[in-house]
Amino acid sequence: MQSLGAGLDPMKKMASLPETTEDEPAFKPLTAEQARRLREQNPSVSAWWVVAGQAVVGLLVALAAWGVTGRQNVGWSAGYGALAVVIPAAIFARGLTGRFSSVNAGTAAVGLMGWELVKLALTVAIMAAAPKLVAALSWPALLAGLVLTMTVYWVALAYVPRKRKEITE
Repeated sequence: MQSLGAGLDPMKKMASLPETTEDEPAFKPLTAEQARRLREQNPSVSAWWVVAGQAVVGLLVALAAWGVTGRQNVGWSAGYGALAVVIPAAIFARGLTGRFSSVNAGTAAVGLMGWELVKLALTVAIMAAAPKLVAALSWPALLAGLVLTMTVYWVALAYVPRKRKEITE
């Protein structure tokens, strides 16, 4: 009895790599006009709009937590959880919109990773300081504020402006 795959040469199943890159089209940079039209067709969401949305959602979550429970410490806990998202996001947005953030692709990539690490470390530090800074801390409320405020990232991705249709007459 033969095993599964007996008689099959695994090397014959593999796709071969091209020997040269002559078949690939040469890279052609965009002109200023082409780049402008591309940006108009695919607008992006500003990082600052996302941060502002997070601040609004964080305030609403804190007020709702206070209103529903009737306990001020629950509202402060939820608000602090929101701040653990908003403050690092604002610093991240500032870092990415600085003048050195887009000098070239390499600095942009390093900047993105660097500011993301700063954002992560700052979020952890804010969360670690919570028991000392918030009186009668409610961890469930803090986590609810944190999670609901973070969902603004997903909402922003869902509502990215769509490609505009050009009207020609």
